[in-house]
Amino acid sequence: MNAWFKELLQEIYQVSSTLFKIMIPALLLVKMLQELGGVEIIARWLGPVMTLVGLPESMALVWATTLFTNIYTGMVIFFDQAPLQPLSVAQVTVLGSMMLIAHTLPIEARIAQKAGVRIGFTLLVRLFGALLLGFILYRLYGWGDWLQQPSELFWKPDPVENDLFSWFIAQCKSLGVILLIISLLLTTLKLLRLLGIERLLQRLLRPLLRMLGIGPAATTITLVGFSLGLAFGGGLLIKEARAGHVPYRDVITAMTLLALCHSVIEDTLLILLLGADLSGIFWMRLIFGFAAVALLSRLSTSSSERFQQKYLIHSLQMAKS
Repeated sequence: MNAWFKELLQEIYQVSSTLFKIMIPALLLVKMLQELGGVEIIARWLGPVMTLVGLPESMALVWATTLFTNIYTGMVIFFDQAPLQPLSVAQVTVLGSMMLIAHTLPIEARIAQKAGVRIGFTLLVRLFGALLLGFILYRLYGWGDWLQQPSELFWKPDPVENDLFSWFIAQCKSLGVILLIISLLLTTLKLLRLLGIERLLQRLLRPLLRMLGIGPAATTITLVGFSLGLAFGGGLLIKEARAGHVPYRDVITAMTLLALCHSVIEDTLLILLLGADLSGIFWMRLIFGFAAVALLSRLSTSSSERFQQKYLIHSLQMAKS
């Protein structure tokens, strides 16, 4: 029993320290970018792009903020912009789907890189995937004249303090919550493995994951990221990939799926508060994510190892794991 707890504590330290080494520098960099007005500059660049998905250019600031920070901060900007620029339910659903796929990129792209996936590939999947899904939803809702009624806000956040001390306290609280979740998560996973439930889940999900090109070794990790978020699933994947327990092909497909579909419960509920419709931010996102990963799995299988090492895999060491 002592050995079991010692191993658990080592795993908690390994996963949390790896994530914190990624997250803390990224948080500082993003805060510096915000203070220097970099997010507003990028929002101006993204303005014309928003018209491709049927959104006003003012919504570029919402997406740009979400890209560099997180969905919560993007929601705050959205609530400031919504009274000035009323949107239909279809437009909010398009924006919400893009926010769900592409957010917190400085941190989450770095996590994917540590797991063995090239950062350029991750950014391409998430940015292009967000725009493509947004375009599909825009055309689909326009074709059927669906969800064109004005959207309604179901919740408005309290004003947020923007001074550096408040920001520092908020980040410390967030890191503390992450450490707590990692501890509970790893404890649960070890118990599931001890009771044989993990093997049962692998057998039950094998047909779906085989279709997506994800092997049994990455099943539990994929489920964690799918339900709780990319940071947690990615953190576990880093540990398993470095130990050689997950083949590099599974790393690529698992991280691609998590890039397009992660935290499907919490994040989806958040976007619903903006007035989005479940058809786009949940069902279409799942269909889009599964189809994209199934296609990528087949393309990566047929591609050469040299191509994968150059464009997909972060390091030669990962390719040999």
